[in-house]
Amino acid sequence: QVHLVESGGGWVQPGGSLTLSCTTSGRIFAFYTVGWYRQVGGKQRELVASIDSKRFTDYLDSVKGRFTISRDAPKNTVNLQMNNLQPEDTAVYYCNANYQGPPQSTYWGQGTQVTVSA
Repeated sequence: QVHLVESGGGWVQPGGSLTLSCTTSGRIFAFYTVGWYRQVGGKQRELVASIDSKRFTDYLDSVKGRFTISRDAPKNTVNLQMNNLQPEDTAVYYCNANYQGPPQSTYWGQGTQVTVSA
């Protein structure tokens, strides 16, 4: 069983920065695509950023230029650096690790709240 532990959420004023971290005990990130999703209320989770096993990254259009996803292999951690945060970035952020397989497997963290307000 894979456990993902998120940290780094909190409250920040507009224009501020936060770094979210997703850590696991094993070296799975070298083989998995890791994504950061966010969810507001009962809305569907949306993919904010992802990094695959070859370190190819992809971003939601609204966060391009502001967010950076990276992998720290020795620490088994994937970080999401978020700059110039705006109120519309307020959400619960979830880490996801997905392996295409076969067999396919996916794991979720517990979520961390990010609140951006004046």
